[in-house]
Amino acid sequence: MDLYHAPDAQRVELLKEIANKIRVISVDSTNACKSGHPTSSASIAEILSVLFFNVMRYSTSAPRAPNADRFILSKGHACPALYAAWSQTGLFPESDCMTLRKIDSDLEGHPTPRLNFIDAATGSLGQGLSIAAGMAYVGKYLDKSSFRTYCLLGDGEAAEGSVWEALHFGSHYKLDNLVAIFDINRLGQSEVTSLGHDTETYRKRLDAFGWNAIVVDGHDINELDKAFFSASNTEGKPTAIIAKTLKGSGFVGIEDQMNWHGKPLGAKTDEALSRLRDLIKNNGPARISPESPPDDCPEVSLAVKLSEPPSYKEGEKVATRKAFGTALLKLGRNNNRVINVDGDVKNSTFSIDLENEFPNQFIQGFIAEQNMVGVAIGAAARDRTIAFCSSFACFLSRAFDQIRMGAISFTNVNFVGSHVGVSIGEDGPSQMALEDLGMFRAVANSTVFYPSDAVSAERAIELAANTKGITFTRTSRPATVNVYPNDESFEVGKCKVVRSSGDDKVTVVGAGVTLHEALAAADELAAGGVNVRVIDPFTIKPIDSDGLKSAIRATGGKLVVVEDHYPEGGIGEAVLAAVAGEKLVFKHLAIRELPHSGPSAALMDKYGISAKCISKAVQQILSA
Repeated sequence: MDLYHAPDAQRVELLKEIANKIRVISVDSTNACKSGHPTSSASIAEILSVLFFNVMRYSTSAPRAPNADRFILSKGHACPALYAAWSQTGLFPESDCMTLRKIDSDLEGHPTPRLNFIDAATGSLGQGLSIAAGMAYVGKYLDKSSFRTYCLLGDGEAAEGSVWEALHFGSHYKLDNLVAIFDINRLGQSEVTSLGHDTETYRKRLDAFGWNAIVVDGHDINELDKAFFSASNTEGKPTAIIAKTLKGSGFVGIEDQMNWHGKPLGAKTDEALSRLRDLIKNNGPARISPESPPDDCPEVSLAVKLSEPPSYKEGEKVATRKAFGTALLKLGRNNNRVINVDGDVKNSTFSIDLENEFPNQFIQGFIAEQNMVGVAIGAAARDRTIAFCSSFACFLSRAFDQIRMGAISFTNVNFVGSHVGVSIGEDGPSQMALEDLGMFRAVANSTVFYPSDAVSAERAIELAANTKGITFTRTSRPATVNVYPNDESFEVGKCKVVRSSGDDKVTVVGAGVTLHEALAAADELAAGGVNVRVIDPFTIKPIDSDGLKSAIRATGGKLVVVEDHYPEGGIGEAVLAAVAGEKLVFKHLAIRELPHSGPSAALMDKYGISAKCISKAVQQILSA
């Protein structure tokens, strides 16, 4: 173990001065916009000063370089302090901090990656440590780089279950390159936190979770520096620094007082800062430069394609969830940066195929979906991996806030949800994803794939891996016959006309299992002399407005949409929005009540989405 050398007295004084500058800038910037969190910023001033100016290795010319240390401010409301710290590195002028929360400024009220020094959006509490764990996992096991990851959390957010999911993950994978700093400032938004300043209980809990837990005075430069040194010399487990601090530290009359959360100091500023301003002698950037990181991170290419095309036999029945596993493995063979984070359902989603051949590209997140998503977001940061995240689609709803925040983080994570709709059968409604399309369609800049056979599923996964932003691919449990030849090509936002004739009377739109029901209905109707045009949308977002309109116009405005999903937010609403303005005679077949357990075919019939129900809907439209 390296011997610890404390910073000399001059350096300690410089670090104290930087901390006080962080406090003053936080007050001035929140006063300028008349909103924000100066007291939450004040409690972390020394932590940021020691981290940014005595511990972390980075360059202001490339703050998100692959080899640079990472920092996640999980308590994102304290970003005035973070912006102040970065201004003191010289990354941007201190005066820019006064644009905080202004409409033309990227120094927003909570940090987002619009800024070149932010990796992930934070502000919805309890998520930062999962993201940091994903970064640390990639650093240790994929990049094999010396960069370290630091995450600063508030004590209030330590009540979030996702924090403890992340703590378990960090210790299980022995992430000794990960440091969590808990800002124990005692005060929440509306009252004292549940543990207040009981740092010993925090220490015992974190120790029990397998972390190297260290209690320090969070305003003592030397104690903080020694704790970070201990972290850097601890092997086989991550470190948690439990920093006892005071909210509003240094502010006369406000320090450690309630009812100052999220309030600028305003008229109290001069009194509150009466001591601090006299302690600041340097009015320019900090006189300490960060240490440059070693150049030990490999170059990465995120270009990827299937290692070989689909190769299914005519008439072969394959579930799209199985085709996902096949496609994931093919991508993994082509690029070793393809990874999958799983929630202990790998043998049902078939992500196990990747693990079996490339175990180092598979991350088991266990039954902790919120952390699973956060880890995937962290793993995808700085373009280090092509990250997939798979589970039953209904369980992804548990992590919707993490997914939503992932979109704000501009993440490129590919979600795959299996076991959708009533077609899963006997497992019953708790396992039936019937809201997932609506959920993912609502996510900013998302792309939603809904393949209907094995060929389209493989191509959907390939397209998802090359699509920016969040993607969601909906896969089904039942095995279905292939609709497309192996050489069929697919595009995002382009539907497929699967069945057509010169005298089609009605357009029927189906996806997944309901496309097969629509084709069975088309056969039945054709036998009775009625031809219908069958459309596979392939992507639900974006949806092919032109292709749908063309089909609808060719069938005189008569339209049936059938989906294994609740009507709210699903395919029917997507189709109607895409063809708005068209004259329609419309029937929407969807799951309109809480379903029951039962055989798949019986459930589809019971809830009105089977071939028989589609045929009936077409006849009703034609007889109207």
